[in-house]
Amino acid sequence: MRYMYLVKSCQSGMPPKRLFEELDKMAEKAIKSGAMIDSGGLMPLPMGGAHIKLDGGKVSVIDGPFVESKEVVGGYAIFEFKTREEAIASGVEFMNVHREFGEGWEGTCEMRPMMGNPHDPPR
Repeated sequence: MRYMYLVKSCQSGMPPKRLFEELDKMAEKAIKSGAMIDSGGLMPLPMGGAHIKLDGGKVSVIDGPFVESKEVVGGYAIFEFKTREEAIASGVEFMNVHREFGEGWEGTCEMRPMMGNPHDPPR
């Protein structure tokens, strides 16, 4: 089963360098084991984000930054795990790295099972 982690936080700006170093080590290990399929961090809101919204049958574009946002997605990762318990354990490990090296960082790692792509071969 594939799982997506969406990392959300109230903090703005770049996280501490040491946190990036530790997350890189964790990602390298997960890639080598075959568990991590993809990941990426998102730039801070003031650096060019936009909301593209459908409301009342009309599409509108609102340029960032979005001051009304209390918590924003700062990054994502896609993993393949055999069980939900493995996925949760990995998420807990990820958040513990933030606790130890994030210098007061607070946030959420939302873990969600992914729907299968109908074009993928059966597993």
